[in-house]
Amino acid sequence: MLDPQAKSISLTDIGIEDATIFYQLTSDELHQITLEKGQGRESSLGAIAVNTGEFTGRSPMDRFIVKDDITSDKVWWGDINIPFDASNFDLLYDKVVSYLSGKEVFVRDSYACADEDYRLNIRVINEYPWSNMFAHNMFLRPKADELKDFTPEWMVINAPEFMADAQIDGTRQHNFAILNFTKKIALIGGTGYTGEIKKGIFSALNFILPVYQNTLPMHCSANVGKDGDTAIFFGLSGTGKTTLSADPNRRLIGDDEHGWTAENTVFNFEGGCYAKAIDLSKEKEPEIYNAIKKGAILENVMMDTHGVVDFSDTTITQNTRVSYPIYHIENIQPGFVGRNPKNIFFLTADAFGVLPPISKLTPAQAAYHFISGYTAKVAGTEAGVTEPQPSFSACFGAPFMPLHPTKYAEMLSAKMKEAGVNVWLVNTGWSGGMYGVGERIKLEYTRAMITAVLNGNLGDYTYEDYHIHSVFGVAQPRTCLGVPTSVLSPRATWNDDNAYYETAFKLSNAFRENFKKFEEYANEEIRRGGPQRYAY
Repeated sequence: MLDPQAKSISLTDIGIEDATIFYQLTSDELHQITLEKGQGRESSLGAIAVNTGEFTGRSPMDRFIVKDDITSDKVWWGDINIPFDASNFDLLYDKVVSYLSGKEVFVRDSYACADEDYRLNIRVINEYPWSNMFAHNMFLRPKADELKDFTPEWMVINAPEFMADAQIDGTRQHNFAILNFTKKIALIGGTGYTGEIKKGIFSALNFILPVYQNTLPMHCSANVGKDGDTAIFFGLSGTGKTTLSADPNRRLIGDDEHGWTAENTVFNFEGGCYAKAIDLSKEKEPEIYNAIKKGAILENVMMDTHGVVDFSDTTITQNTRVSYPIYHIENIQPGFVGRNPKNIFFLTADAFGVLPPISKLTPAQAAYHFISGYTAKVAGTEAGVTEPQPSFSACFGAPFMPLHPTKYAEMLSAKMKEAGVNVWLVNTGWSGGMYGVGERIKLEYTRAMITAVLNGNLGDYTYEDYHIHSVFGVAQPRTCLGVPTSVLSPRATWNDDNAYYETAFKLSNAFRENFKKFEEYANEEIRRGGPQRYAY
């Protein structure tokens, strides 16, 4: 076991007494401590593999925001942003720091936001060494001289083995992730799932940037072409944000969280990637696969006795993950800042198989689909899901958005008009029938369509080049280099017009029903951006 880091650091000012503090350890050191503690195994690829325990994903119903003078009249309160009493927070905080007192703790100073004008200094305090390694991977890493005068503005305190008492502490159950904007603390306990750490800071920035700095936070990936054009990829988990932004012909800015400034630049919040690992292969996703080496963390994967990972095995969860520092990707954008946004892609995995594989959106349609944030759940992803179900997450990231979705939509719409960007809806889901009948659209086809857009080769926006979808009103191209023409028309892939339209109208009705809660906040133009007919 390593000795604590030589640099003197104390946590007594925040209530953690007599702790053995391991400060700013390297990735290799944290890897080794994890092995020594028996908390992980080394895979044949060199990455360490850990099991996050009871929780293998976020727990949205256990995410809270302290309701106080800063947040009370700004946060969109409800099932997504659940209020938490300030006095209960103080009592729970005291319990957590008392729990960590006298223990080994792993402390890391880092920051979020690659653009220095928006930088947020963060101190992360972890109970587990591999959780601290995750923080090393996912947040931006200060240089040695930057640590000399480092002053943390926000703190993340992460105690997976501390269990709350719901009746006393005001939580729903024993796990919790609570944001306190007055005290600038993300308090996480009862769960080992590391995604709560990064999403806590993302949620904080989703409040701070639009409210105080006129900057749009985005749940998206982004990359830059040889001519300096930036492409932005919005999408929920499993729709392809990480995969499609990791393009060998373009430089990666980041794979998940970005800001779009008033100066029309796009910057990464993070210093790493947190990719889904389910069905990962070197042939399909070489950039991500090759990033899995020492320094990366595999979560909840199945390995044999030789450390060989079976990426198709969902025994523990479908939500297997890999975290790695962004420098594990070869083709990255220096400084993680892009300019000149030209194309925005909304990614959806439509399990109903009725949306076109790619379509061009008008400004009104773009606003409508951004507010809707559609994808679909497929059978087996959640208990009780036996057939495709529509899933809507406003702004393609509602669980992390403290403000009302229309606030983010208004900012996006204004920036789209100012920058003159084109917006595209890309279905990475099913074709030829819904899930269980049709087939997943081939990744090579999706890549070909996106490449055609980025190269300006998807035709002019005219009747000769595009067809208007009769249910959703979006413009679908008639031809695309590298993609069979039949694939571009979802109706043609079904070979059963009645079944196709019945399913398409079922989905369009779900869109309209979901949008009812936003109608009073949306103007007539945006409301007309959605499907216009109710039933087949």
